[in-house]
Amino acid sequence: MSSHDPITLIGTPPSPYTRKMIALLRYRKIPYKAMWSDPLETLTKGALADLKIDPPSPGLLPTFILPDETGNLKAVTDSTPLIRRFEEEHQDRKCLPKDSVLNFINYLLEDFADEWVTKYMFHYRWHFKDDADNAGTLLPLNLVLNLPKENLNSMKTYIADRQISRLGVVGSSDSTAPMIEASYKRFLGMLEAHFENLPYLLGSRPSSADFALFGQLSQLVGFDPTSRSLAHQISPRTVAWVGIMEDLSGLEPNDDDWIDVNNIPDSLKMILSEVGKVYAPALIANAKAHNEGSKIWEAEIDGCTWTQQTFSYQAKCLKWINDEFRQLDGGAQQKVKNIFEGTNCMQILN
Repeated sequence: MSSHDPITLIGTPPSPYTRKMIALLRYRKIPYKAMWSDPLETLTKGALADLKIDPPSPGLLPTFILPDETGNLKAVTDSTPLIRRFEEEHQDRKCLPKDSVLNFINYLLEDFADEWVTKYMFHYRWHFKDDADNAGTLLPLNLVLNLPKENLNSMKTYIADRQISRLGVVGSSDSTAPMIEASYKRFLGMLEAHFENLPYLLGSRPSSADFALFGQLSQLVGFDPTSRSLAHQISPRTVAWVGIMEDLSGLEPNDDDWIDVNNIPDSLKMILSEVGKVYAPALIANAKAHNEGSKIWEAEIDGCTWTQQTFSYQAKCLKWINDEFRQLDGGAQQKVKNIFEGTNCMQILN
């Protein structure tokens, strides 16, 4: 596969990670072709079955078909390392800041969007009856638009029941609902303040954290009724930003478009304070439970007792954040500590 061949990805429009990666590919002007389908079906019985590629496990969206180090095509899913792979393979219009401190802040914010803002998305999609009805109807149609009505009704029931039953897996429950919703509303207010002064999280050009956040907000603002209504009420700038982020192929970025790490805007520190308030304690409690072999973790988050299934992936996320921090030299680490002052983010770093 040459750098000019289009990259194949399998996904669906209601997948936040699919939207994250397609927006990034558009901005970076990396040729791609999107297949709106299910990876398992496509790779085993569908259009790509002749490639004899093992489906990803777990079957996540989007699934990219890319060569491994030996040149053999593989199904690859994790968006964060994929973005860094594309930074190496495609030299133009990169989305990772060159400054090591800013790059670390970007890594943390991307992780926050992928792993915590997605809780807003899953909660609002399946916690409320009208939203669950909307998602149950539209998700099957995004895979098969001409699905017969009787099949649609059965698929709607199957998908909605399955996803609603999984709310507790990501921590959404009647007891945590007020805290999740309060965090979402606070976050929208912080974005409204930030976008008054800057068009993107880290300056006048988008970073990978912007694309991660866009992926989740494309659903919260554009797909799910309750969260969409709240976004329009609290942060019209965020609503507009989601529309802008969809296709940034016409933006011409410059190296001096990034913010100065010695002059971090207060609005960005407020966003980091939300990371420290809600995501940091979740990361730490999950990692502790994982290390102890516990299947469930519990923590006090924003005055709420949060109980959730332990995930090995989130334990890896905490490790990877710390790995990124340890790669910084002493001066850069001190700058990060200065930026984190008053945000509660220092507890993330071992």
